[in-house]
Amino acid sequence: MRIDLAYDGTEFRGWATQPGLRTVQGEIEAALGTVLRLPEPPRLTVAGRTDAGVHARGQVAHVDVDSHPGVLERRLRRIVPEDIRILRVTQAPEHFDARFAAIERRYVYRMTDHPAGPDPMQRRMVAAAPRPLDVGLMNEAAQHLLGEHDFASFCKQREGATTIRNLLTLRTVRGGETIATTVRADAFCHSMVRSLMGCLVAVGERRYEPRFAAEILAAETRDPRVKVMPAHGLVLEEVVYPADDQLAARVEESRRRRDE
Repeated sequence: MRIDLAYDGTEFRGWATQPGLRTVQGEIEAALGTVLRLPEPPRLTVAGRTDAGVHARGQVAHVDVDSHPGVLERRLRRIVPEDIRILRVTQAPEHFDARFAAIERRYVYRMTDHPAGPDPMQRRMVAAAPRPLDVGLMNEAAQHLLGEHDFASFCKQREGATTIRNLLTLRTVRGGETIATTVRADAFCHSMVRSLMGCLVAVGERRYEPRFAAEILAAETRDPRVKVMPAHGLVLEEVVYPADDQLAARVEESRRRRDE
């Protein structure tokens, strides 16, 4: 089954199940175990394991269970907590894998440089920038980061995992009090989006020239001058998949390490 969902990440310790902590995965797996009357909750596979405090409007997961999708959808909606929204449950096509079949993830990071801080009605999803930001300089810096690179400078590295990614879009726009940065890539490594934002903000505050982004990228190591921006400004907006007849090839391609 494919499950499309959204959630307010404020009260969660991220997506992934952690003993004794409230997580999105933990809540949904427990709900699945309840509605399907299973002795052990089934395991979910997700498109992107969001960190603590990160939100989602377009998250996708899959689970291997025997149920009617419409019935499962209705039952899940009745018992999941209010900060999780089950958008739809559908029968997944053959070879579908929520993680490995994805060809693109799109995030948006929202912040404000208004001296009074975020609108109280939006404070859970908009981060405060401490200084005025020059959006033009941020977009100049972003040009140095587009394309396929080793983003080790912007990732918390995990043993055995590559940090090579293809960054498709990194574009910032100002709309009223809100500054929104759209980030698209084939995949992201741990803390990559918030680290990219830390680099852009440093340039936007005029502390560094736009070329600073290229310098950080080339170093392939974390730099203390690049701060990881707060989690609550980040939203996973969309996960894109290929046509059904291309799913198997995409899964095989994704499972290969990019640096081999």
